[in-house]
Amino acid sequence: MLASGAVDPGLPAAAAAPSPVQARQPGTGHLFRPISADDEEQQPTEIESLCMNCYRNGMTRLLLTEIPFFREIIVSSFSCEHCGWNNTEIQSAGRIQDQGVRYTLTVRAQEDMNREVVKTDFATTRIPELDFEIPAFSQKGALTTVEGLISRAVSGLKLDQPSRRANEEAMAERIDEFIVKLKELKQVASPFTLIIDDPSGNSFVENPHAPRKDDALVITHYNRTVQQEEMLGLQAEEPEEKPEEEDLRNEVLHFNTNCPECNAPAQTNMKLVQIPHFKEVIIMATNCENCGHRTNEVKSGGAVEPLGTRITFYITDPSDMTRDLLKSETCSMEIPELEFELGMAVLGGKFTTLEGILKDIQELVTKNPFTLGDSSSPGQTEKLQEFSQKLNQIIEGNMKAHFVMDDPAGNSYLQNVYAPEDDPEMKVEHYKRTFDQNEELGFNDMKTEGYETGLASQQ
Repeated sequence: MLASGAVDPGLPAAAAAPSPVQARQPGTGHLFRPISADDEEQQPTEIESLCMNCYRNGMTRLLLTEIPFFREIIVSSFSCEHCGWNNTEIQSAGRIQDQGVRYTLTVRAQEDMNREVVKTDFATTRIPELDFEIPAFSQKGALTTVEGLISRAVSGLKLDQPSRRANEEAMAERIDEFIVKLKELKQVASPFTLIIDDPSGNSFVENPHAPRKDDALVITHYNRTVQQEEMLGLQAEEPEEKPEEEDLRNEVLHFNTNCPECNAPAQTNMKLVQIPHFKEVIIMATNCENCGHRTNEVKSGGAVEPLGTRITFYITDPSDMTRDLLKSETCSMEIPELEFELGMAVLGGKFTTLEGILKDIQELVTKNPFTLGDSSSPGQTEKLQEFSQKLNQIIEGNMKAHFVMDDPAGNSYLQNVYAPEDDPEMKVEHYKRTFDQNEELGFNDMKTEGYETGLASQQ
């Protein structure tokens, strides 16, 4: 069953236009302020605007805020005191992410229906058990729950039922039957699957078990297709042809870019570095003179290894925190003693120390707004505090633990201070990638033999 544009009950209900009557302006400071219940200065802007239901004036409220994982967003809400019409929606005000994201959630219990969901305009929602799909751009972006997504779909299907009963009675009856099936999903009588596929990478499904791994939720990051790039309005840059290769190993390259925080002009430095007993990597660092924001990123300078690499290191001494560490974008990390696992693509590529990566993990987990403040559930704050305390004990050398890096591409590295001898506390395993790992890396669709014949036939 394909949900058309009528699925969305939150179609624009107000034509907002500047009016002399503005009840309140946001406080001074940054345009997009981090979302917080304690920030009293963060108030919505209220604009008098036209209600498209009764054509009288209502009120639109706009809140410009910043949420980690999604950067800046605009939350808008319209209400009309004359006819009672109201609707809400969110729009991403940040940049499109480098990769698309797909969330696959297996809903088994009523608690799963209360998971918070951020769904952008570009996201496609599917429920395979009912052969049901909500295409991209058929609904406005929303900050809601799993139950809220289903309720919006039900409301959208009901929208044109009166006219269908008058003109196509058989079609209306089938839709009524389908609406009953959607409503039954809310009772979770049997498990079902919810898939949110967002090429822009800005959608999100809550993990209520953070910082532990969520067995019911699978997050997949993927490279966009040409069609998805066109849908997002992105154009791939054609590589420039160089007459001859240059030796860039001893040079620091500079190129202009925009700051990811304030969008002011900034400069990015890039250097090719040889890591002893490993391989070449590309380190890129950006420093914004306008807002002071700094960022660094590491890319592999070589090919993907034939075998995947799994590094298991036993942390026994505070001096272990000073070991150099290279984490590629395809590397996942695990701390078994804390029941913690971090998937690939999270935190991006990094060249740091073991202490630095543990502090990055601590900041990522403890500063997630969906697990703090009004959004936190009872007991969740205590779990996060306990996790943070144990992580501090590991960093200070008061707790022994295993640190595992699993990189299917084989491009991650942890310093061996005994090199070229073996490290007694480090175990390095090389393994053959599974089909799913090759699929996630995009290898299954690559054709490395006989492709010249295929190109010649196309020409």
